[in-house]
Amino acid sequence: MIVFGAPRRYVQGPGALAGIGKELAMLGRSAVLIADARVMDLVGATMAGSAAAAGVALAPITFGGEITYAEIARITAAIGASRPDVIIAAGGGKTIDTGKIVARDTGGAFVSVPTIASNDSPTSHIAVVYDADHRLVGVEEHRFNPDLVLVDTDVIIRAPLELLSAGVGDALVKVFEVEQCVGAGGMNVFGARSPLTALALARACYATVRENLDAAYAAHADGTPDAAFEALVEASVLMSGLAFESGGLSISHGMTRGLSAVPGVASALHGHQVAYGLLVQLELERRDAGFMQDMRAFYRSAGLPLKLVELGADQASNSTVTTIAEVSATAAHMKKFSRPITATDIAEAIQRVEAA
Repeated sequence: MIVFGAPRRYVQGPGALAGIGKELAMLGRSAVLIADARVMDLVGATMAGSAAAAGVALAPITFGGEITYAEIARITAAIGASRPDVIIAAGGGKTIDTGKIVARDTGGAFVSVPTIASNDSPTSHIAVVYDADHRLVGVEEHRFNPDLVLVDTDVIIRAPLELLSAGVGDALVKVFEVEQCVGAGGMNVFGARSPLTALALARACYATVRENLDAAYAAHADGTPDAAFEALVEASVLMSGLAFESGGLSISHGMTRGLSAVPGVASALHGHQVAYGLLVQLELERRDAGFMQDMRAFYRSAGLPLKLVELGADQASNSTVTTIAEVSATAAHMKKFSRPITATDIAEAIQRVEAA
C-alpha cells in the first residue's frame, strides 16, 4: 500500500502575507498566532490587520525559542478553554513544529507561516522535540499535514543567506534518501510504501536546486525575489517536504542522531547537519571521485559544510567520529539503505569525508 500526504493548500509569493486574512476566514473565525518576539515584530501587525479585515479574531502568544515538551504545555495552557478555530505558527522550524503539536492538542486547524526557508518543516505533519540543551528527545506527529502553508517571499528574502543555505542542504539530500528508501523497500513517514509521485518530486527538487542556486543567491543579495529565488524557495519548502514525508528518509537524516550528540555540532542548523550527512551517505554508496568532486564544488557554492569543524566541532578526533557513528547507527533511518551498515562502516565513511 502507498500513502501520499500533503498540505491542503500552499500559497507562495511576494506580499502573500497581506492576504492571509482571506485564507484564515476559510478555516474559522478565531485564531491564535504563535511567534517569537522578533517574528511577532516582523509580521504580527500585517497578519493582525489582514485577519481583522476578514473578520477573524487573532490573539498572539509569544514563543519561548525552543521546542520542548514544557514549552508546548505552556502554550497549550495559555490557550486554555478558548479553543480557537485556527492555530498559526510563524517563524522557523522550532516555532512551526511547536504549533503543529499545539494544534493537535487543542483541535484547531493548523497554518504554518515560515519566515525563513531553512528547512521543509512548514509542509510536514512531523515535529521534532528537543530538550533545553537542544538534544533531540522525541518525534511527534500531528494528525494531518497543515491546512495552509503561506510563504511570503518578500519576508523570506530578508533572512540571512546562511538560513537559505540550510534550506538548500535539506532539499539537496532528498533525492538520495528517497532513492535509497525506495530501493531498500523501506517505509515512508506515514508507515507505507513510497509512491512514484514522491520519487518524481525528489528528483525535481534536486534538479531545481542545482539549476537555480546561483541566480537565487544573486537575487538574495539584491533583496528582490525573482523567478530563480521563487523556484529555490519552492524546492526548499514544498518539494522537499512532500518528497521526504511520502518518499522516506535514509542515512543523511539518520546522521542527525549522532551529530546532535556532539557539542557545537548539536547547535548547527538542521539543513547543514543533513548536508554533511549526505556526504557520509555518498561515501557509503561508494560514489566515484568525479561525482564527489562535483558535489563538493556545489557545496562550496551553496555555503554547505564539508567538514565537521564547519559544523561546529572542535576537531574531528577519533572519539568524536566514534560518538557520531555509534549514535547514528541506532537511528531507524539507517536501515533504509541498499545494504546493512554498522557503526564501523559509518566511522570509516566519516573519516573519508574528513580526509577529502
